[in-house]
Amino acid sequence: MGRLFGTDGVRGLANRELTAELALDLAVAAAHVLMSEGTLDGRRPSAVVGRDSRASGEFLEAAVVAGLASAGVDVLLVGVVPTPAVAFLTDQRGADLGVMLSASHNPMPDNGIKFFARGGHKLDDAIEDAIEARRGEPWDRPIGSGVGRVRTDLAAVARYEAHLLDSLPHPLTGVKVVVDCANGAASVISPHVLRRAGAEVISIHAEPDGLNINAGCGSTHMGDLAEAVVEHGADLGIAHDGDADRCLAVDALGALVDGDHILAILAMAMRDADQLSGNTVVATVMANLGFKHAMRVAGIDVIETGVGDRYVLEAMKSGGYVLGGEQSGHVVMTDYATTGDGLLTALHLIARLAQTGASLADLAGAVTKLPQVLVNVKGVDRSRAESDPVVAAAVARATQDLADSGRVLLRPSGTEPVIRVMVEAATEDQAQRITDEIVAVVRAELALN
Repeated sequence: MGRLFGTDGVRGLANRELTAELALDLAVAAAHVLMSEGTLDGRRPSAVVGRDSRASGEFLEAAVVAGLASAGVDVLLVGVVPTPAVAFLTDQRGADLGVMLSASHNPMPDNGIKFFARGGHKLDDAIEDAIEARRGEPWDRPIGSGVGRVRTDLAAVARYEAHLLDSLPHPLTGVKVVVDCANGAASVISPHVLRRAGAEVISIHAEPDGLNINAGCGSTHMGDLAEAVVEHGADLGIAHDGDADRCLAVDALGALVDGDHILAILAMAMRDADQLSGNTVVATVMANLGFKHAMRVAGIDVIETGVGDRYVLEAMKSGGYVLGGEQSGHVVMTDYATTGDGLLTALHLIARLAQTGASLADLAGAVTKLPQVLVNVKGVDRSRAESDPVVAAAVARATQDLADSGRVLLRPSGTEPVIRVMVEAATEDQAQRITDEIVAVVRAELALN
């Protein structure tokens, strides 16, 4: 059996792979690991629990709460909130654990469980492994006053909003923005905070019904946002994913401004304000070469990590850096957050427009991106993606052909059952041709029987 935890918690098809029983077992195991660490000093342990707008989040939340409370953990329910809100509130409330029910950008039938440690930090691999190992172990159940209590914190969202607004370097007055909330966790809070910050806001896909999260909208489907920005004559558009830990954008003409562009804009803004620690930004191996070239021109160093905001965070912590992120729109600003926060990112991006008077197209123009083709190859054995010699030889040939004008990246996804093949090259045709060649080899060599 493979490792239960992926790069961002536990995910699966809700009520098939991610069941109420599994959610309850994980919650109990997490409570036992928490209480065995010796950090409670006689206190009752506590946990903050939130979820996105998926229908399955309702029964999974109930299972997680039942598991925690039955193990003696007091639970603070904060309702439908962005993932970074749970991280913030775990720290702000002095809780020992945070739990978020969400599968982020995945389709509605999926769901996931993300855990945060004390302080709002993602769990390291050793703690995740300990939780897996303690699933289903015999245990003495507390009784009477020893069981956990459950209450709802109605003021939690207001505290998170105040925190976001306190971080703002410049009011958003004079900026007109369309925000696509993906019918997810940001549907209420994102338009509200942007308006409070001074922007004129048009919201779309902000009516979650439990079934429509990420459905043809949000950061994985940018078409509606681009059309709305042009239709309303807005300065830009912002797109979140289902749990609002991502932020992508479009400019006034509807052109995509992705995480590489946003990270570059924020890096240069922080450099100008003398706030960029070590004059360094952290990015993943998926960052476009054009981003790295732009940072070199700007005199900013780039540290490269594996894919996943947890690896970005690890590099930031070890080096004392304050800005990092991914092309997908996960941006981490550790002066204000312990994890990627799509609304925080949007506020600071729009603030840069308001402060400089420049258009988003002008700011994003600092990054000239190389053509990039990304294919998710399904129906293959992702466990052999990086070890198969025939696949490795195909990647090596392509890399040699590209020389310094591009690159090839092949990696198994940590959150989906696919192998990702990414090629950058001098032209779109060249990138597509090389991608097609490698994908054909992957399908031939690694096909599941």
